[in-house]
Amino acid sequence: MYEYIFLKFGRKNILVIGDVILDQYIQGSVSRISPEAPVPVVLEKESFYTPGGAANVAHNLRGLGAKVTLIGRIGNDPEGHILKRQLRKEGVAIRGLFIDKRLPTICKTRVVAQGQQVVRIDREKINNSGDKEVRQKICNFIKSNINTFDAVIISDYGKGLITPDLVNFVRVQALAKKKIISVDPKVEHFSYYRNVTAITPNLKEAENAIRNIKITSKSSEQLEIHSDKLKGNKDINLAGKELLRYLGLDALLITLGEHGMRLFEKGKKPVSIKTKAQEVYDVSGAGDAVISAFTLSLTAGATKRQAAQIANFAAGIVVGKMGAVAVSKEELSRAIKDY
Repeated sequence: MYEYIFLKFGRKNILVIGDVILDQYIQGSVSRISPEAPVPVVLEKESFYTPGGAANVAHNLRGLGAKVTLIGRIGNDPEGHILKRQLRKEGVAIRGLFIDKRLPTICKTRVVAQGQQVVRIDREKINNSGDKEVRQKICNFIKSNINTFDAVIISDYGKGLITPDLVNFVRVQALAKKKIISVDPKVEHFSYYRNVTAITPNLKEAENAIRNIKITSKSSEQLEIHSDKLKGNKDINLAGKELLRYLGLDALLITLGEHGMRLFEKGKKPVSIKTKAQEVYDVSGAGDAVISAFTLSLTAGATKRQAAQIANFAAGIVVGKMGAVAVSKEELSRAIKDY
């Protein structure tokens, strides 16, 4: 049923814009507690790096066979060089990755022992302004190259790159060329994303977005929702319809963890999609897999319902692995056939 969609993946070219992150994993074992403090002593066995944040969205798209260009900012530091090397290795085009001398490359270090995360160390400096020259380079790059892409994904991790001005610029450029625009949203920024093709929040993000919109919106623009606690199908359906209307979207895909997904489209009834995860090991990176598979499927001619089904399978594969890893087209095809 989906093979004709998968066959088109390799002919698609996707632009990813967002907060790029370098993920580091330190794996080891614990056999004792430190005499210096009541904390475990982890004996390191191996350490490795993977692309994170918007870079992981690009990584997933490459795994699915698409051509990908990544736009973001990194620091002039060893972590930035490591991330560029990792992305080149995966075949991601990084000519849109610009160095911002005012900021370090965002890095998340996770220490894992006996299959459990012991601690996470974040290295970041959030700056909504950053280097004006870098922002101008990003806008110039988008304007010069937008016609070569089939879709744009905005991956907002709330680290400062995604601003209302940038989103508006991307929207104007993409819609003028009739390109698909999808957004993996950050809670506080929902009002930025009006009139894009689709957004893919999880349940908590949707709840927090409703709360934020009710606080910040004018009375004439209020959502017709009395509570931001989405406890059952009735609440979720009402919230989905209202967010779809308020933001002027073509589609809204809310991920519900072990309960699957709920797809909302203009003029159609909500569609519930059951989870396809066989086992859940690590949920990090599931959202990246969802927006990658959903958007790429749309560019390949899938209906929004088909795209959501494919994205659901992709998420089910990713949560069965450790860390924010990419799903491959072969894994996806096999999972759907097995199901």
